[in-house]
Amino acid sequence: MAARLLRSMAPCASMALLQCSRSHKSARPLLALIPPATLGTCRSKKTWPKTFPEEELRKQLSPMQYHVTQQKGTESAFTGKYTDNKEEGTYHCVVCGAPLFTSDKKFDSGSGWPSFFDLINKDSVTLTDDFSYGMHRVETTCSQCGAHLGHLFDDGPRPTKKRYCINSASLNFQAKNSASEEVEASGGAGQSPPSSCFCLGVFSVDPSHCGKTSIHISRPTFAGGLIDRRSDQS
Repeated sequence: MAARLLRSMAPCASMALLQCSRSHKSARPLLALIPPATLGTCRSKKTWPKTFPEEELRKQLSPMQYHVTQQKGTESAFTGKYTDNKEEGTYHCVVCGAPLFTSDKKFDSGSGWPSFFDLINKDSVTLTDDFSYGMHRVETTCSQCGAHLGHLFDDGPRPTKKRYCINSASLNFQAKNSASEEVEASGGAGQSPPSSCFCLGVFSVDPSHCGKTSIHISRPTFAGGLIDRRSDQS
């Protein structure tokens, strides 16, 4: 009896599989027509160049920073620290410190979140399809550590017509002409400072250590400051 039932169901199953196969084949040309800026790319978290232990992330990030960057959360509109920030400078990833956006690409979108119409460089952010909440969006993540930043929309100003809608909690702002940016701009001058600070490829001078052989290694805390780890020799 069971065998007879299975034989009777076989044609139906075969037809369903055939229709499924045809639907996937017909969808491929449609996906090919979607612009790359609208359709994200998939990337495994295991491939991020920089990774951090879970316990360190929980310790160093604020609850909101952790929720946004690690759990793909969203801060409430008009509550972020940098939504109305008008200062000149650079916006870095709050987790790994990678530079992401500059103030000259920031604009007031009225959305309630910091908005940018372009990246600091084309590889600083990774785009991924996001089908959560029954809709299609393009998620933006830091290309160095995979931290969730926000989403990309096609309603920005010229010349890109893009709007990178970013959570303030995922950013750390470095004002223009601050100590680290001055050294970054003048780096490679051939001089070795008495004390150097290395933070994701950015060197800075510590004037208080003049006259000492000092290694001053710093990295951004996940709360936005610096954790200093020094090895000084008189």
